[in-house]
Amino acid sequence: MCHARVYCCRILLLFPVVVIMGCATVNARRDYQRAGSEVARAIGQAPLENPEDQAIADAAIAELMTDGLTADEAVKLALLNNPRARAVLLQVGMARADVVQAGLWSNPTIGFSFNLPTGGGSNQFGMNLAQNIADLWMIPSRSRAANQDLERMTLSAAQELVSLAVDTKVAYFNALAADSALSIAQDNVSLTEELLRITNARLEAGTVGSLDVNLAKGQALRAEVDARSARLESASSRRTLAALLGLTTSAKEILLNETLPMPVESELPVDRYVATALDSRLDARAARDAVEAAAARVELELASVFKNVELGFEAEHQAHRAQGGRKILADTARSSIANGQLTAPEIQSRGQRNLEDSQRIDAILGPSLSLSLPIFDQNQAQIAKARMSYLESKAMLEGLERGIVQDTREAADRLATAWNVATLYQNEVLPQAQETLDLSQATYQAGQTTILNVIDAQRSLLETRRANVAALQAAASAIAELERATARPVDELLEPAGPTTQPTETQPSGEG
Repeated sequence: MCHARVYCCRILLLFPVVVIMGCATVNARRDYQRAGSEVARAIGQAPLENPEDQAIADAAIAELMTDGLTADEAVKLALLNNPRARAVLLQVGMARADVVQAGLWSNPTIGFSFNLPTGGGSNQFGMNLAQNIADLWMIPSRSRAANQDLERMTLSAAQELVSLAVDTKVAYFNALAADSALSIAQDNVSLTEELLRITNARLEAGTVGSLDVNLAKGQALRAEVDARSARLESASSRRTLAALLGLTTSAKEILLNETLPMPVESELPVDRYVATALDSRLDARAARDAVEAAAARVELELASVFKNVELGFEAEHQAHRAQGGRKILADTARSSIANGQLTAPEIQSRGQRNLEDSQRIDAILGPSLSLSLPIFDQNQAQIAKARMSYLESKAMLEGLERGIVQDTREAADRLATAWNVATLYQNEVLPQAQETLDLSQATYQAGQTTILNVIDAQRSLLETRRANVAALQAAASAIAELERATARPVDELLEPAGPTTQPTETQPSGEG
């Protein structure tokens, strides 16, 4: 076998080794854990460690559903069971795959040729093996951009999960408020029925007329309508919560173990919240990574001016025409005529033939280099586009940071206002409305006032109790929104004091 063929065979034998060295696997477990740690740092709860294996969470989900849910348990259940949480994390896994791809060399190219001479003789055989060495200066920038994209995607996924957690907590408080509103409506039904009973008794005693009975009966009917509307609102709020929890069971089966948080006396250090938000907000950190990724892509486009530079090796076996057959008589005649006497033709010895064969060039071996000359396309358009994208990402980061400042101030202001309003209702408005109703009922039963005063007092108490629940709901939601704005759990934000949970209204189970 000629030297060229031997060399080609050796090159082919190296292919399995090259394939093994080039194998790369995609394992995103550490990236999932990183996203989970960011979520836990922001809200105190972590999502799935491995969204590719949902079975891991099944046991934890069953345990959470055993004896009802607190607000924190509802958040944990949503992070484990909501398909949106799993889908968001899988995007992190896809970004890890892009990182692996960015670090891979382009595949080498190999070519073969096999030609047969038409006049007979040995064949011509060629082989070339080439590798694009532009990866030497393109892989670093490409990998840096992919890693920054992975970091950005990790933080963006964590931000999505934080938003899911906050939405779940708000939905939990909304369900509590709707349950309280239902309880208030049911209490109002009892109050109006009691007023109707008293009015009927006074009618029988002859102290009031049928007009008072009709007014009391109308009040009772309106209370019944309000109660049915409140039941629907409670069921709808629970269904919203169930959807965020990833549950398909009836909403009335969800047991809520908390009550709406009571307002607390606490100073809100707004400037500290703003600094915390700028440092901790996951979307801001993701935007900073987007700027770094855009900068890396500028470098990549600059390096892509020479994007096809192939260094290779070529081997070629030369073709040789076959020697014609010897005609001894003709050769003898030609030799005799030339010498003027009978002369034997010249015949090469074996050694002479071997020497001639050894001096013949059978194969050509050597390196090769090919590249695209950047004469017309110097990648100037893509370089300009990458630079504009970099400037765009910087502008978007600046706009986001300015928005974060105002969002945080707004969230803190809403929380402070909600606490003040809820405190006012708890300490003054609600007790005063209850006292007015008690006095009007007592004086009406004693025949010292009209039924209209009692109806007005009942209506005032009903509206006050509803407004009180709405104020507590607004305060609870404001706490969750402050967590969203700062990417920090409320216990950390309100140190050393924090909201307490005390019973405000009886929580019915509701209907789904």
